[in-house]
Amino acid sequence: MDKNTITGLVLIGILLVGFSYLSRPSEEQIAAQKRYYDSIAVVQQQEEALKAKTEAALANSQKGVASTADSTSLFFNALHGSDSKISIQNNVAEITFATKGGRVYSAMLKDYMAQDKKTPIMLFDGDDASMNFNFYNKAGAIQTKDYFFEAVNKTDSSVTMRLVADSASYIDFIYTLKPDSYLMNFEIKATGMEDKLASTKYVDIDWSQRARQLEKGFTYENRLSELTYKVTGDNVDNLSAAKDDSQNLPGRIDWIAFKNQFFSSVFIAEQDFDKVSVKSKMEQQGSGYIKDYSAEMNTFFDPTGKEPTEMYFYFGPNHFKTLKALDKGRDEKWELHRLVYLGWPLIRWINQFITINVFDWLSGWGLSMGIVLLILTIMVKVVVYPATWKTYMSSAKMRVLKPKIDEISKKYPKQEDAMKKQQEVMSLYSQYGVSPMGGCLPMLLQFPILMALFMFVPSAIELRQQSFLWADDLSTYDAIITFPFHIPFLGNHLSLFCLLMTLTNILNTKYSMSMQDNGAQPQMAAMKWMMYLMPIMFLFVLNDYPSGLNYYYFVSTLISVGTMILLRKTTDETKLLAILEAKKKDPKQMKKTGFAARLEAMQKQQELLQQQRQNKK
Repeated sequence: MDKNTITGLVLIGILLVGFSYLSRPSEEQIAAQKRYYDSIAVVQQQEEALKAKTEAALANSQKGVASTADSTSLFFNALHGSDSKISIQNNVAEITFATKGGRVYSAMLKDYMAQDKKTPIMLFDGDDASMNFNFYNKAGAIQTKDYFFEAVNKTDSSVTMRLVADSASYIDFIYTLKPDSYLMNFEIKATGMEDKLASTKYVDIDWSQRARQLEKGFTYENRLSELTYKVTGDNVDNLSAAKDDSQNLPGRIDWIAFKNQFFSSVFIAEQDFDKVSVKSKMEQQGSGYIKDYSAEMNTFFDPTGKEPTEMYFYFGPNHFKTLKALDKGRDEKWELHRLVYLGWPLIRWINQFITINVFDWLSGWGLSMGIVLLILTIMVKVVVYPATWKTYMSSAKMRVLKPKIDEISKKYPKQEDAMKKQQEVMSLYSQYGVSPMGGCLPMLLQFPILMALFMFVPSAIELRQQSFLWADDLSTYDAIITFPFHIPFLGNHLSLFCLLMTLTNILNTKYSMSMQDNGAQPQMAAMKWMMYLMPIMFLFVLNDYPSGLNYYYFVSTLISVGTMILLRKTTDETKLLAILEAKKKDPKQMKKTGFAARLEAMQKQQELLQQQRQNKK
């Protein structure tokens, strides 16, 4: 190979190396190329996975079709039909059933009106509610929602919805509405099905209902609408009314209620429910609904038909005595009356045994509900008057002793002598037979009675759509002004009775503070402002509450102000001081007893301990 050839090959090599170097891709280009090939690999993997899933789904579908065909062949003729509506009724309710699914389609209450006050109230109808029963055979589940039932043995107050397999084999849903009652018997009974259904002794049930907004006030009705249930042999409980909530309930359950403020749909099992799962979801304001309820459970079912499944539906008002009567028929086992919330145990007992009976007695006179509430409020004030009088006299005694307290304050002007001053003040109270806490116990004694009406009024269905003065419905708010916007904590309206209640509370606070000004300490100024602030807070808290409740508070506070003015005018404080002085001079009264004496002894002991510590130092 000559020199020129070698030179040419070297130059070609240099050119190739240089070209390779210059045409080499950048790091960014290399990364992009890698992502490109990676994406191709992912797509290929997805295509392979999708192909595998499709083949598996096709196989399962074919298997499912075969299984469905096996399970539906039992009631094949019931797969087709027309969804007819069948109604039964009594004097108070009309219940309609759909032949598809053999379920309750709607519930109307004849004695209660909707918001328009013209048409009877409809708790639900159509797709607002659903109910499905799952029976089983060796092929799988038989869901009643897919089948058409036949209506047989129809009377005015009863109907049998029959799911037919053949002329000798069928499942009956037997509905019987009791006379003058909101309670409906519901039986499931199998005939000729022992060889066609599995031998499992239960049926699974899915029940749901969108609870309608039945009252004007969404906020307050929502607060009292909750999914409630009764644990067998235990208490009544409920899901949260303020948020979405769900629970798997342990043990057995007597009944489940989809509850509104004044009405409920209750499902009751004579043989109890088991494996219960319940759920409650909030609905948006303006949707026309309050809550979305659902429940899954099972109960006893005998496929041989020897023993029927016994259940009940209650579609009716949350009226205490109506529900209590049903409880008595079941030896108080059901406790349906707990659907009417009457407060904590002590307050509930007062309402149950006193308030409700007095309210019913007054209502029996034919008076308007506003007058009934007025009389009831006056009666409550009369009952608590002895405690009110004792509380007032305790404050009056301390007021007449104020000059003597001022003398003690002058005697001990220094802060380090505060304990000595307090000790001498307690000694003074003890000598005159006055207790600083003398008015607290009477106030505590009357508190449960006053709270009883606070709990009773919002739950009293008797106030529903009853008008009084400017309020057209005492069971909801009485808006004197409606705003085109929403004010935080207040809402979009201003209730007149709530405003009057707030003003009377401010008046009551002002008058009470004026009676205590002579004895008030400078450090109590902040407490005074808090006392004035509380009525303002009530305006925001109670603005959405029933006008009947605010009316009660307005009248009650007005009576309290009048009582205080009357007691102040009829109490001779000079004479009261003379009586206290006479007690002080009486040797029998010189013995220091009661709360003031105990407090004085405690202060002396504390002062002695402080002195001992100082001596040790």
